[in-house]
Amino acid sequence: FVKCMDDLPCLPIRRMGRPIRSVAMATERMPITRLLVIRHGQSEWNAAGRWQGRADPPLTTEGRRQAAAAARVLGSFDAIVSSPLQRAAETAAVIVEHLGIGPVLTEPDLMERDAGEWQGLTRAEIEMDWPGFLEHGERPPAYEPDGVMLDRVLGALRRVADRAREAGGEILVVAHGGVVYTLEEACGEPWRRIPNLGGRWFEMTNGELTAGPRVSLVSDGTLPDVL
Repeated sequence: FVKCMDDLPCLPIRRMGRPIRSVAMATERMPITRLLVIRHGQSEWNAAGRWQGRADPPLTTEGRRQAAAAARVLGSFDAIVSSPLQRAAETAAVIVEHLGIGPVLTEPDLMERDAGEWQGLTRAEIEMDWPGFLEHGERPPAYEPDGVMLDRVLGALRRVADRAREAGGEILVVAHGGVVYTLEEACGEPWRRIPNLGGRWFEMTNGELTAGPRVSLVSDGTLPDVL
């Protein structure tokens, strides 16, 4: 079961939708690389409603179940790459075990956005200490800037694509909600919350990153209380 999250017909999991928008990267020609970038399964802090940032809580039992369910609807991939944070690495490990591929490659620049002073806080705690910030889209001083995060995430995907340079191919990227949001914004997509084990296809070719459709790999993916 694959649930499409755009107002588009549902597509098989291994097929790209028609490109929506793109962000220019390098100009050197290269084979097409398709990347399915997904959010990890439910973590302990997702369940508790705490903003994670660079903190490293593990998956819940539900998160591991979600990862196994996702693996059952995924086709084969040429490689699987993960953020080094435990919640993403555990999700990738469960998927690899079910798909029989591997090893999982680790890319540090796929880590979640640094949440600064908000790391570990609930929405209620943020509202208490920073009233009105969430409502008006404001962030604390040590929150990782958009441009910094975009540069490192695009750099990570460029390195991932370089690994598949000769044959192109399809790569599963297990990362974080903030990573998906950052790539979507760069491609001109409107912001919408993404559940655990939700994600989006991207295509890298001729120096451009193009956004395909959003997908949800589980029918009952949990939606964390904070981003």
